[in-house]
Amino acid sequence: MKKIKTPLNNKVISELKAGDSVLISGTIYTARDAAHKRLVESLKTGLPFKMENAIIYYVGPTPAKPGMSIGSAGPTTSYRMDIYSPVLIKHGLKGMIGKGKRSKEVKDAIKKYKAVYFAAVGGAGVLLSKCIKKSEIIAYKDLGPEAVYKLEVENFPAIVVNDIYGNDLYDFNIDSGGKDE
Repeated sequence: MKKIKTPLNNKVISELKAGDSVLISGTIYTARDAAHKRLVESLKTGLPFKMENAIIYYVGPTPAKPGMSIGSAGPTTSYRMDIYSPVLIKHGLKGMIGKGKRSKEVKDAIKKYKAVYFAAVGGAGVLLSKCIKKSEIIAYKDLGPEAVYKLEVENFPAIVVNDIYGNDLYDFNIDSGGKDE
């Protein structure tokens, strides 16, 4: 298990390989479909957070219960962000957390601009929320749970799916001893 801190940098990213388990600590941001559309539109006028070296978690958290910083916070399906992700990666986004496969365009941008895609375990939103120590809405409050949140995480578990070397954990063939066929 590798421990990594945000903001990410090229050295850390170059050491990550598809299949690596990581624990992420530091600041990450949330955004889903509608927020991604607005983020791309705001590239010319100014983003609500510093995109360079950031991680975006694809999540729409539930309201926090008393004594918690956030409600259930499980990953959402990533492909819905694929139309927007390459341009955000080009503008400095270094990491994304979600679930499911990514498009060829996203994987190409990951390689070209040195980013990484992590998977978080779907169905474990309550457990994942325990790694979120602090949360605050920083943009697009009108989107409700799909607003952009700034999260402070500690030992947030994830698995590297797509790395800068073109590896894709979802294409990994276990029956062939780990070699793609």
